[in-house]
Amino acid sequence: MKSDEKKEQLFIHENGNTYFSKQTERRFLFVFTLVMLGWGMVEGLNRLIG
Repeated sequence: MKSDEKKEQLFIHENGNTYFSKQTERRFLFVFTLVMLGWGMVEGLNRLIG
């Protein structure tokens, strides 16, 4: 990486607002989707077993 290249920040807090990069937003939504899928599987198994 060259020293003059600027590394993209994950989020920027500016004027009381927080802005996320597109990559950060996609990563967050992907992880959140996996968490919700896992939670749904746990609840489904709970109803099936319990």
